Amino acid sequence: MDTSTRRRPLRVLLADAAPMQRSGLRMALTGLPCLPGEPCLPDEIVVAGEAGDGVEAVSLARRLLPDVLVTDLVLPRANGLSVARAVVSAGLPVRVLVLAEHDGDEHVLGAIAAGAVGFLRKDVPADELVRTVRALAAGGAVIAPAVLARILGRVAEALPAPETTAGSALDQLTEREREVLVHVARGHSNAEIAGALQVSETTIKTHVGHVLTKLRLRDRTQAVVLAYETGLIKPGN
Repeated sequence: MDTSTRRRPLRVLLADAAPMQRSGLRMALTGLPCLPGEPCLPDEIVVAGEAGDGVEAVSLARRLLPDVLVTDLVLPRANGLSVARAVVSAGLPVRVLVLAEHDGDEHVLGAIAAGAVGFLRKDVPADELVRTVRALAAGGAVIAPAVLARILGRVAEALPAPETTAGSALDQLTEREREVLVHVARGHSNAEIAGALQVSETTIKTHVGHVLTKLRLRDRTQAVVLAYETGLIKPGN
């Protein structure tokens, strides 16, 4: 491979109180560079640092600026949700993935509200963890499918009628921006949306930026929530 065109490795920061757990995460992320059906890129993921508590995790995130911060929900001094909030409020270009022993609704919704863009159980298979880190680094948002289906089902039951909310929130979007928002809410990457709409990926990035700005949203995760809240799409569609 031409080293001049090789993508730089994805840099990950690990936060977990247990050294053995951090060791397992490090092995899973750096020991599986090749996945079935995907190109093998040596050293694609590297662990830039490790933290044993939440305060240290935020400090290292500020100093190291990793692509992805993988944090346990339960940490000494500051838990994973506090870490996510601190990273987001500081405006760091760091994507936060929360891992938890249990996937209770309050934990998942709390992670999303705190600004995390990923939530997985700690017993997730290594290859799924690797795929998730890659997806988050590329700008995506990932919640374990079974958890997402359950959460969306509960959210849908509690939503008001679409006609009472959709108009005021989405009227300011152009037809193409609405179309892009639908794709974002379905979890499609910019490249996938560009392919579906037959435009450049740069154009899609511009549309996504306009959607977030017009709707005063922080990131794609909030865009997904709004799309369901307004009835633009429904769970399962």
